[in-house]
Amino acid sequence: MRILIVDDSRIMQAGMKRALVNAGHEVTVAGDGKEGLIAARETLPDLILLDMMLPMMSGTEVLSALKMEASTKEIPIFVLTGLSQKNEDKLLHAGAAKYFEKSNHLLEHNFAALIEAVGRCNAKHV
Repeated sequence: MRILIVDDSRIMQAGMKRALVNAGHEVTVAGDGKEGLIAARETLPDLILLDMMLPMMSGTEVLSALKMEASTKEIPIFVLTGLSQKNEDKLLHAGAAKYFEKSNHLLEHNFAALIEAVGRCNAKHV
């Protein structure tokens, strides 16, 4: 599966990339919203992991733009956020396929829940 990670945290990027590559996925990384939008348009990944708090263009803006474009609107987007879970319904309604709260828990468990969700997403699209 080709996965695009859009996150400005180098620690999160590295951890997610390592876990996803070890699980057999091809991973591309973008460090801000504009870069992520360009990368999504150019590479048309199978899945996007999108942080909400990004420089240059917010994750919400990136999500909206991707869901409005014919070439990217069907790409599943997993939202990653440090914001409280009260935003989950809003983000899912805006087109996100899954919501993950960024926390030490995500890191401590080597992204196991994320890898599991990616596997389920991959099974739906095979």
